[in-house]
Amino acid sequence: MNRRNLIQLLGTAGIAPASLVLAQSAPQSSEAFQHLLRPQSFGAKVDGVTLDSPAINAAIDRANAQGGGIVYLSPGVYLCGTVVLKSNVTLHLEAGAVILGTTDLSKYVNQISTPTNPGNQPVNQGHHLIYASDADNVTISGPGLIDGQGPKLWVKSTTDIPAAPDKHWADVVSVHYHHVPGEVSPLLEFDNCKHLRIEQVRIENASGWTLRTLSCTYVVIDGVFIKNPVIGPNTDGMDITSSSDVHISNCSIDTGDDAICLKSENPYGGEVSVMRNVTVTNCTLATCCNGFKFGTATKGGYENIMFTNSTIWNPADSDLAARVISGIGIEMVDGGYVDGVVISNIRMQRTRTPIFVRLGARKAPLPGAKTFLRGVMISDIHATEAVLTNSITGLPGLEVEDVTLSNIHIETQEPGLRSMTDREIPDKPNAYPEARMFGTLPAYGMYIRHARGVRMHNAVFTTLATEQRPAIVADDVSNLEISALRVPLQGNQSPVIDLRNTRGAWLRDCTTGTDAPSLLQVSGAESARILISGSNLLNAKQPVTLTAGATASSVSLANNITRETTTHPTP
Repeated sequence: MNRRNLIQLLGTAGIAPASLVLAQSAPQSSEAFQHLLRPQSFGAKVDGVTLDSPAINAAIDRANAQGGGIVYLSPGVYLCGTVVLKSNVTLHLEAGAVILGTTDLSKYVNQISTPTNPGNQPVNQGHHLIYASDADNVTISGPGLIDGQGPKLWVKSTTDIPAAPDKHWADVVSVHYHHVPGEVSPLLEFDNCKHLRIEQVRIENASGWTLRTLSCTYVVIDGVFIKNPVIGPNTDGMDITSSSDVHISNCSIDTGDDAICLKSENPYGGEVSVMRNVTVTNCTLATCCNGFKFGTATKGGYENIMFTNSTIWNPADSDLAARVISGIGIEMVDGGYVDGVVISNIRMQRTRTPIFVRLGARKAPLPGAKTFLRGVMISDIHATEAVLTNSITGLPGLEVEDVTLSNIHIETQEPGLRSMTDREIPDKPNAYPEARMFGTLPAYGMYIRHARGVRMHNAVFTTLATEQRPAIVADDVSNLEISALRVPLQGNQSPVIDLRNTRGAWLRDCTTGTDAPSLLQVSGAESARILISGSNLLNAKQPVTLTAGATASSVSLANNITRETTTHPTP
């Protein structure tokens, strides 16, 4: 419930908005007002010292028992352990109201039991500041603050070794801290809830994950501000887990772990629900991990996911280890599937790797299930000051399918040597997925391996003048299309595109840098059915370079502009 609706409700109760803070002493004869409850009426001291969660829980219980209502927190500091929300209850934090998580971990007691659970033991063994389970029509609204006091629950590690200076891109500042035993995580937990709304509230200093929806349906998260220190270990912003019909909009997240993470699992046991119909739009994300990420875990399915009109960034003074690892990370490694993702209109600034798509085999699919990653459309991406190479990778026999990239502009600051193009890249089928997992890759723009049906249209990859790798490398790829590719004009010792054992490729309307060896290098005896058409090859010494078993019959050229075919007027 937003402030306007709350004031309207107070008006129906005969209470002027100016007297909002005096609601406790106002007459309670109005039916509308009987549904507005203050924790002070149940013993809350609001002094930041006395534990007020029992009073807040009593107010929630009363609201739930009478069929619904608003638990209204007026300005002040409410020191709290676990607060349990219930059906048809709105927890409203007025401006100046603070729910302050206690640092006494014994006060975070899970009060929810499931009757079907053997022994009637709590299913959720974690600690949470705000928790709801099996609830319908639950709302948290702002503009007040929820503060978890996370920094008081972290300890700097004495054993972690930072990455070597030449691999500083592999370091992450938040891994150098860990939690004290009994962490409060997720700070806000919603399990199997329907019609959940979280609006306008500020959430800061989570000690672990900040907000998780688990197996929830019909969720609206709007105008939420999350701020955790970048050094905070495992301080995910939002973990949307096995939930459906979720709408996230107008949020700002600045944290020490993944900003928005879509997970597919059920840590409480039982069926893993399909993640379906999730929309994220108009958000600003900052972190030292991943911006918008799938996984992990990824045990079930993802269908109909949209991420649009958002910014992923880090400040100019951010150390490399404090920057976003991957802006967009689509990672399927635990036996589930991805089918239908649309990502568009994203601006990235100082992310290490703008785009990372990974299909792995860390865990086997559930019985009778099949794992795949397909139907991904990424468009209108503008990224600057990147460091590591974008990649789309699967495994032999487990290929990424049907990925379209269009209107992509990526500027990278990672200079690479020609020798890096010969580096053997391990498949790492069982490894944890991360954009830095392969180290320095043979291409500076995009590396594609074990994939089919990848289409790239109107891509611009720019880099430093000292860069000596190809813009694109494709290895064990079939049905590849690249059109309207633009690269820097400065010289480069490598061809623009390097195809290795690629079957069925069409390159059209592409250009090369100055004195490039060729637009295309083809290698491998399996390479076949490759066409170059309608491309400007004036700056290339030759159209194609063949190596490592590739034959001339594997490549066809049509309607290109080359040095040999171009004539000039006679003076």
